[in-house]
Amino acid sequence: MPGSQIPDETAVIAALRGGDEAAFAALVDTYGPAMRRAALAFVRSSAVADEVVQEAWLGALRGLDRFEGRAALKTWLLRIVANIARTHAVREARAVPFSSLELEREAQSSHEPALPSSRFQGPDGQFPRGWASFPRPWSTEPEGALLSSETRNLISETIADLPRGQRLVITLRDVEGWDSSEVCSVLELSETNQRVLLHRARSKVRAALENYLTKEAS
Repeated sequence: MPGSQIPDETAVIAALRGGDEAAFAALVDTYGPAMRRAALAFVRSSAVADEVVQEAWLGALRGLDRFEGRAALKTWLLRIVANIARTHAVREARAVPFSSLELEREAQSSHEPALPSSRFQGPDGQFPRGWASFPRPWSTEPEGALLSSETRNLISETIADLPRGQRLVITLRDVEGWDSSEVCSVLELSETNQRVLLHRARSKVRAALENYLTKEAS
């Protein structure tokens, strides 16, 4: 996960437990931006994300005595953010609550292929279940096309429309730069199901980009 880290977490925790305001301010400066971005992976509104982060800080301060150091301090804080953001996401969307169990079920669902079956040869093809048409290599695309605002908007819109689990995992892995262990810890996902959700999400984003770039080139 990119960004600065607290060098001596044990000392920071001791200072916070002692009411050291400077230690708390340093913690907010170090981890606050990542916490807000994590909240925005769950909720759609910046205002709601700010509320989530504020509640997370209050929850962290109240729960300091229960912090045992089994996870990194940053991971612990982000897990608090995720738990609070889940509740706010329900209110924001007026939807049913979702949990890590729901994300696990989404990953295990076998009815959703990563790509349309038309991209692969049938059982009677020269190479059964092999590619019918290979993905276009992005290295052949002009750099401007890949970095254009239209392309970035397309990626953002595609990610926003993904099923919840895929959207969360690809946002945390590829947008925020978390590693797989951090995503698994915060979302309470198994490594296998985290990989499945990430693969499906990346496949859909790549397919959307490929379709867009193909049209641009024609």
